[in-house]
Amino acid sequence: MGPRVLQLLLILHVLALPVQLYAIPRGNSALIKRLNMELLRLSQDLSEEVNPSVYVALRLSADHSLKKEAQYLQRLKNVFQPSTSSSVAGGQQKQPNTGRLALYLLALRAACQDMDTRQGRQLVTQLKYHLHKEKEQIAFKGNGRPITSYYQYSLGVLALCVHGKKIDPHVIQKLLDAEKHNKFTHGVKLSMDTKAMAGLAFACLKQANLNEPRLVAAISLAIQRVTSSILQAQTTKGTFGNIFSSPLAMQLLIATGMSKNPEFPKGMDALLGSLEQGHFQNPMIMSQLLPVLDGKSYLDIATMECRAEQDTLELDTTCPGSRTVILGTKMITVQLAVENPPSPETLYNHSIQMPSGSSLLDVLRTAAEQGPGQFTFETQNTLHGPLLTAVMGVKASNGERRYWQLLQAPDTSLQKGISDYQPQDGESIILKFSPW
Repeated sequence: MGPRVLQLLLILHVLALPVQLYAIPRGNSALIKRLNMELLRLSQDLSEEVNPSVYVALRLSADHSLKKEAQYLQRLKNVFQPSTSSSVAGGQQKQPNTGRLALYLLALRAACQDMDTRQGRQLVTQLKYHLHKEKEQIAFKGNGRPITSYYQYSLGVLALCVHGKKIDPHVIQKLLDAEKHNKFTHGVKLSMDTKAMAGLAFACLKQANLNEPRLVAAISLAIQRVTSSILQAQTTKGTFGNIFSSPLAMQLLIATGMSKNPEFPKGMDALLGSLEQGHFQNPMIMSQLLPVLDGKSYLDIATMECRAEQDTLELDTTCPGSRTVILGTKMITVQLAVENPPSPETLYNHSIQMPSGSSLLDVLRTAAEQGPGQFTFETQNTLHGPLLTAVMGVKASNGERRYWQLLQAPDTSLQKGISDYQPQDGESIILKFSPW
């Protein structure tokens, strides 16, 4: 059975499923359009790293700026599929990890790109190879952990499934085993993002129905456990986990036809309220949110035809984006400490003076400038923003599952990254080297 036939079967199967749509409360259309416009503005900002997730969100939207979307797709191709000449000129091209490659494949399907080409087949083969190596790592180390994370592993499975590709049953089984044995954690806490992404992968696999009955039955049970766990995790505020993990959780509820459940409107109200208050500033989270507000999930990419689309979205270049940060004139004091357990010694503990509205990343930069050598840090660019990788020369070695945890003293984990979080006056921030 050829890849085109498999993809057609997947599309027909998804179209045959009953769909339960949740009606967005009236009066929120302007709010949703503002988010759509912000993502479109991000796609045109050459200073921002290209992000396939932003493109996917724009494609899943009801309103489009087709010319600008096409321009952004070309920028994505220049990064993920550079020409031979540009690769030679720029040196060895760094290969994307499992998650980034998977998102790029989702973007290509959202653009209705023909994957039955040499380059298309190479990309699919590359992602299959990534998943094979991740699977080997899980088995080899014996600790049930892939090279990257189960979030990226799930995203890779989802991307291949959305393209209608047959996936190695052993790759699927490893994900099923991880779900069954509660491996979707970050440290000792449940990772709602990972559980939701795995759920989306399982939902796609079930709809595709390309596996043997025994595996399909196991997938169905996993979906029931994941959705039940997510519904039970809803807070009194309506969020699933926290507000930033809620968009993916809501996508899963949409994909599995659970938008009529009473938990769903509560979750939607929480998302709309946070959007109105300006809590969503991270492009990755914003791009996961927009499909939810349009009543869609990543599974809808499989049925996109890219025809008769509304080319009605016009970018207002005179209006600054909601992510524009204006620093205040008031100075605030932030206490910054660095801990590396089990050592009882605090590696660094100083007060930092900053303008109000500064990000935690600004605080770290100011600390590094105040005394040469007293405070040092390193970051790595990711699609979620800069990731803190080293502090005071301490970084995780290869294979060591430790990271720099961001805490509000004494032990409250920050829900935002270093570029998004804005400390308040008198706040104490702890950077703690922790296992995960």
